[in-house]
Amino acid sequence: MSMPNMQQMMKQVQKMQKQMEKVQSELELKTLTVEVGGGAVKVTANGKQQILKIEIEKDVINPDDKEMLEDLVLAGVNKAHEEASKMASEEMSKATSGLVPNIPGLDMLGM
Repeated sequence: MSMPNMQQMMKQVQKMQKQMEKVQSELELKTLTVEVGGGAVKVTANGKQQILKIEIEKDVINPDDKEMLEDLVLAGVNKAHEEASKMASEEMSKATSGLVPNIPGLDMLGM
């Protein structure tokens, strides 16, 4: 690889790195809320896949059926995590589109 090509590649890598850092900081501010059990449990997460809030409707709080509530909370957290992960992947793809294919070798790494 010639020196000008190496310099160009390094510039692209630096540009992509800055873009990814920007997206990561923006993801912390983006939130989504999922509902399970017909809205009985709502879970809010951010783009960094952190759970920010869990809301539980009063009518599903039954001391005699705590397993059902535990299952609903678990399902809500898993769904929120999955959706937040998808959101993060989509945002990262947008940030790196057009950059990655132009950097030799990165396409072989699955990037």
